Amino acid sequence: MKKQETKKDSKKDIKKVAKKGTKKVKKQKETKRKEGFFKGIKVELKKVTWPSKKDILKYSIATLVFCIVVMVFFQLLDFLLSIVKGVFN
Repeated sequence: MKKQETKKDSKKDIKKVAKKGTKKVKKQKETKRKEGFFKGIKVELKKVTWPSKKDILKYSIATLVFCIVVMVFFQLLDFLLSIVKGVFN
């Protein structure tokens, strides 16, 4: 009777071969890790609720308005400080 090979036995065999330092086994392990990583990314991206085009437009406009307000604030501050500097020189 032949002994059935289990996952545990095959892992032990891989570890034994890996200890010997073969490049093939190391590449196989690395490939499996990469595949698992990309599968995980795919699963997580399916869970994401992406904003609609309307929402993107709304957020982009809000960002631009905020940037303009901050820019105007610093321009006014620069102008006022230059006047103050001119008065005291």
